[in-house]
Amino acid sequence: MLDHLFPARRQHPDRPAVTFAGRTRTFAELDADAARLSARLAAAGVTAGDRVAGWLDSSPDLLVAVLATWRLGAAWVPLNTRYRTAEVEHVLGDATPRVVLVDADPERREVLARLDAPTTLAPEGSGPPPAGAAGAGAVQDSCDPAPDEAALPADALALVMYTSGTTGRAKGVEHTAGSLAAGIGALADLWRLGPADRLSLQLPLFHVHGLCIGVVGSLLRGVHLLLHPRFAPGTLLEDARVHGATVFMGVPTMYWRLLQHLDAHPESAEVLRGMRLFTSGSAPLPAAQHVAFEAHTGHRILERYGMTETLLTLSNPLEGERRPGFVGYPVGTTEIRIVAEAEAGENPEAREGVERGELGVRGPSLMRGYRGLTEATARSWRDGYFLTGDEVERGPDGMVRILGRRSTDLIKSGGFRIAAGEIEAALLEHPEVSEAAVFGVKDEEWGERIVAAVVPEGALDAARRAMLADALPGWVGERLAGFKRPREVRVLDGLPRNALGKVQKVVLRRGWGSAG
Repeated sequence: MLDHLFPARRQHPDRPAVTFAGRTRTFAELDADAARLSARLAAAGVTAGDRVAGWLDSSPDLLVAVLATWRLGAAWVPLNTRYRTAEVEHVLGDATPRVVLVDADPERREVLARLDAPTTLAPEGSGPPPAGAAGAGAVQDSCDPAPDEAALPADALALVMYTSGTTGRAKGVEHTAGSLAAGIGALADLWRLGPADRLSLQLPLFHVHGLCIGVVGSLLRGVHLLLHPRFAPGTLLEDARVHGATVFMGVPTMYWRLLQHLDAHPESAEVLRGMRLFTSGSAPLPAAQHVAFEAHTGHRILERYGMTETLLTLSNPLEGERRPGFVGYPVGTTEIRIVAEAEAGENPEAREGVERGELGVRGPSLMRGYRGLTEATARSWRDGYFLTGDEVERGPDGMVRILGRRSTDLIKSGGFRIAAGEIEAALLEHPEVSEAAVFGVKDEEWGERIVAAVVPEGALDAARRAMLADALPGWVGERLAGFKRPREVRVLDGLPRNALGKVQKVVLRRGWGSAG
């Protein structure tokens, strides 16, 4: 599997692969570290076709863990570092990993012990396995020789990444070595990523943006990763000034914070002018940010579009017009189709030469399917095209603009795709909540801000309503990842519904700005 996903180890063995906390490892050193860890995984029973889960912070240890997993022909299952117990339990129950790799974080180790998770290994450099985390099955350091690499075809399962859907429970998106290599390789070629590049990577590595574009793209094309556990404007500036960073990949929230810094310290923008490429994705980039960033740095941010199921399928060009608010053209051999609900003559928003409808995608980067969900997988395709659920517009020149989710039940906030239903379920667990509606409203920093309208159980006076509204974000935060907490909660007498009883979130969203 490594032959498909890690050619840099043979093509550029002595070049720097990753720099983290002042230490640099070459591609050959990453490969050797992965071989040692693969011996420990093999001792724990991992073989080709298994799954290995990782609940790890961003560091070279995570890269080594992924490579060790692929060396054995197993599939990597990343766990969001902000997950709570219920979310971890769902993923582990669905993915059924042979091994869970966990770092030194005591809370994560406690959760895994409480869930009686399968054998748990600490990656090299993170200390011994947690006492009792997996009973007698926990494996200590092994001096056994590294097992032979599994020589598997391109259609072997390489990644199971969990993503939220409108039903609320995360679905396991299955990608093969071939889909990763084809999809990310085509994007890397379009952006001309190569050994001369140094990528300032400050994205989480449990997300398709950081793991697939950032890590897999670098392993495929020999890019030097300047890896960091979290984003800070000063970190990017230091990477550019000290390490000669050439590329930065971010989400709109990162650019919003970077622009705040540049507004306060305009002289610092000069160091960014020497970089060659800034990209944005995971959520729409406001046109105002695009314009402001160019004014500061001279760079036009390159927007692209993708999702966990399709990888990166649309991109503005490296050379040519990068149009604010648009995500460009199909990448590589990707094909798209605009699936309209009505004929153009029946569409009051139709304009000559403009197509509008749901985006359908087909090509070599698409997922194999949703793990264990045959019917849900089948429903996602029409005539060979995966239906993304995103409403788009394509003009006469072929450039695509994302208009938003066709469903109001998926929220994109801070680069994360979040299921409203999951948050609603958590709110309804509160004894004083009888109804709940969660949705996103536009926000300059987050893209969309998560808000919630709830109806209480029984009559509450104004003071008690205020107390309930203040308490509910924390209630959700105790049960779900912190980024799923509502930013604002309003207590209402009732929720607007249509004739069939469905909550009309469009009505709630429309009145959110003016409601008290």
